[in-house]
Amino acid sequence: PPGLGQRIYEIDPLLKNFRDHLDYRFSHYRKIREAINQYEGGLEVFSRGYEKLGFTRSATGITYREWAPGATWATLIGDFNNWNPNADVMTRNEFGVWEISLPNNADGSPAIPHGSRVKIRMDTPSGIKDSIPAWINFSVQAPGAIPYDGIYYDPPEEERYKFQHPRPKRPKSLRIYECHIGMSSPEPKINTYAEFRDDVLPRIKKLGYNALQIMAIQEHSYYASFGYHVTNFFAPSSRFGTPDDLKSLIDRAHELGLVVLMDIVHSHASNNTLDGLNMFDGTDSCYFHSGTRGYHWMWDSRLFNYGNWEVLRYLLSNARWWLDEYKFDGFRFDGVTSMMYTHHGLSVGFTGNYSEYFGYATDVDAVVYLMLVNDLIHGLFPEAITIGEDVSGMPAFCIPVRDGGVGFDYRLHMAIPDKWIEILKRRDEDWQMGEIVHTLTNRRWLEKCVSYAESHDQALVGDKTIAFWLMDKDMYDFMALDRPATPVIDRGIALHKMIRLITMGLGGEGYLNFMGNEFGHPEWIDFPRGEQRLPDGSVLPGNNFSYDKCRRRFDLGDADYLRYRGMQEFDQAMHHLEEKYGFMTAEHQYISRQDEGDRVIIFERGDLVFVFNFHWTNSYSDYRVGCLKPGKYKVALDSDSPLFGGFGRVQPDAEFFTFEGYHDDRPRSFMVYAPSRTAVVYALAKEEDEAKPVEE
Repeated sequence: PPGLGQRIYEIDPLLKNFRDHLDYRFSHYRKIREAINQYEGGLEVFSRGYEKLGFTRSATGITYREWAPGATWATLIGDFNNWNPNADVMTRNEFGVWEISLPNNADGSPAIPHGSRVKIRMDTPSGIKDSIPAWINFSVQAPGAIPYDGIYYDPPEEERYKFQHPRPKRPKSLRIYECHIGMSSPEPKINTYAEFRDDVLPRIKKLGYNALQIMAIQEHSYYASFGYHVTNFFAPSSRFGTPDDLKSLIDRAHELGLVVLMDIVHSHASNNTLDGLNMFDGTDSCYFHSGTRGYHWMWDSRLFNYGNWEVLRYLLSNARWWLDEYKFDGFRFDGVTSMMYTHHGLSVGFTGNYSEYFGYATDVDAVVYLMLVNDLIHGLFPEAITIGEDVSGMPAFCIPVRDGGVGFDYRLHMAIPDKWIEILKRRDEDWQMGEIVHTLTNRRWLEKCVSYAESHDQALVGDKTIAFWLMDKDMYDFMALDRPATPVIDRGIALHKMIRLITMGLGGEGYLNFMGNEFGHPEWIDFPRGEQRLPDGSVLPGNNFSYDKCRRRFDLGDADYLRYRGMQEFDQAMHHLEEKYGFMTAEHQYISRQDEGDRVIIFERGDLVFVFNFHWTNSYSDYRVGCLKPGKYKVALDSDSPLFGGFGRVQPDAEFFTFEGYHDDRPRSFMVYAPSRTAVVYALAKEEDEAKPVEE
């Protein structure tokens, strides 16, 4: 049941100045919840729209329903009736829902065979058009064809995939491996669900991640959109295999103890009128706002009208569908900033002034939709995880809905990768320790963050990954161990490890990495594409439809004769350290030193003490490190270990005993050797569990 929505004012007293807006938002949410209870039998029933709309099968036949209020006539066509528009004409009710029932054949088989093509033909204000049903659960592009075909997907019982393994428990610390099925092969091709299941899942498990976040699941007719221009919201992308193949991938991940998150796109839809929802019923509204409000000029896509009852049914049912049917464990919601503001965050710099969040630019309908979808997900699946991609820093974003928040579990800490790129453009001498610490720790109280040094965004053509910023063209010639490294390579590998560890150590309660970046994947991602002619006559060059830059060279990270191997080993050690000590979610966190002269950052998380020396030449012997707990400390992780491509300047089995006396506001301290450009993690050695370096 909805709560009172008042606790946000205790958590953040500054919100009291915007009480009118927030109370209105919460009352609007309650009003919609009450209307859903009154007219639809509650959120649980309302979110099962796929049992009413689209194709539903019963013992006696198939019923097909479609909401298309702008259409004046509609008929179901397909292979089953030889595409005859007069064979199965539909009837319309007062809400604009078209319907037809198709009884079983005489032999009891369904009127539409499994795997056959279907479309709805409508007479609309913009003429006769054939559309793929909006609730279709599979669609494919025939070889050589341009448009997609809706597929009636209803395999016989014995062919359906049956889940064997329960969902894993929700991890306390979330360590996410962000991945894309199609580009997950070392070969220049589109990979499949089955190949990903067999080849990539064991790799993710071995690296020590406990969650994977899969991009580009919802069907998208344009491959190079990275899955963000969705055409069929209920259909898993057919490029990678069948719906049952995807189910077997998720089941295998669960068997390995991995949580599976889906990158879900509810912020906009493809403007493709042939395959998608755009102009579905011949009007520019239907699922979207009409006019300029319904068009995102930068993304060239359509924007949902979250105030429309049927749009709420469609999107809430869509979230439910992926959790129920495919057993996903949660979502990363894409483009949430674009949803929450009518300016979509474009050309707007958020300064943190609260009036930027709660004013006329806020799309209250969209925020209320986000509250409803979080309510639905957490109400039906208490273990499910929701992460919001919000760059604005909206207050109360990760506070439960009942307390007046938007209800996400985590926000993506998007300021961190931007800050790293900004810092990497400077000389080492211009790096500021305080700036790094501030960016990593600048987050709202009681709101959990997923931090990351880089994601898929930084890997795309036109941008550069951290490894490429650091080492650039030297990566082509000097990554083999049988030839000496250059100073650029030595610096790059050392800083690559330090950047990732400090991001995980200070950045939040979760951590994310895009596949391949764990070992500093060279070059960029470029989807196969031809040249494009723009309206102004200019030509955007293509890449001759090449898959060469649309794959992941996992062989580089595995090759024991290349320096990539050390970076991959370090990433693995970092995750196993977190698994052992749970430092990302430890209650105790204290930053004792950020020394601009020495270029040193020292902080404590849980029973661990992290020592980072960012200085390019200075190594410090007998460097005093403040700590809270007395006893013996040992090296738990050393970025300079030879296993990680380092120089082995820190003794792995050395012991460090604390002595009393305040240092850096800590009651005791111990002395260490801190070599240049290294990060060393010291663990308090417990008698029953002598802390061993993670590499052993």
